[in-house]
Amino acid sequence: MTDRAREDVDLIARYLAGDVDAFNELMEAHENRVFGICLRIMRDREAALDAVQETFITVFRKADRYRAEAAFSTWLYRVAVNTCYDQLRRRKRRAADRLPETHDPPDRTIDDELASVDVRPAIEEALSELTPEFRAAVVLVDLEGLSLEMAGDVLGVPVGTVKSRVFRGRRRLAELLGNLDATSRHPRGDANA
Repeated sequence: MTDRAREDVDLIARYLAGDVDAFNELMEAHENRVFGICLRIMRDREAALDAVQETFITVFRKADRYRAEAAFSTWLYRVAVNTCYDQLRRRKRRAADRLPETHDPPDRTIDDELASVDVRPAIEEALSELTPEFRAAVVLVDLEGLSLEMAGDVLGVPVGTVKSRVFRGRRRLAELLGNLDATSRHPRGDANA
């Protein structure tokens, strides 16, 4: 168990014992990552902020349901992803506005900062084309750096399903970004692959 995980368990115990400040500490420790997950899934800053708020309200009300079988962060991220799914269902997939470029951090994998700014909107647009399930898997694994196992715990699906969603999501992103031609999708000529 990591130091962060131990501290989270202690903060939950303190909160359940009546220490509201402990919940505030817990929220401060995780709010940036929860916002990042929600923003990438919701694709709209205001909707993501609403999802973050709803996530923490849910955790505030249901903290007694947390069982220390997995890390608190895993449980929290699962609540956040489910909250986003619920909000997306309510919105009935209406078109999301593109994120303003001023809020996009530069892509550190690209040497030229100007090229990074040019690529970012295309990636955000391509992400918006993925189904919510594929988008959540790609966001958690590729953008948030969660392990396949932890992403499976967050999403409530087996690791094999996470692998499949990440693979299919990456393949679809490559197609949308023009990095994969139609012939490379089925290298053995198998139309059912």
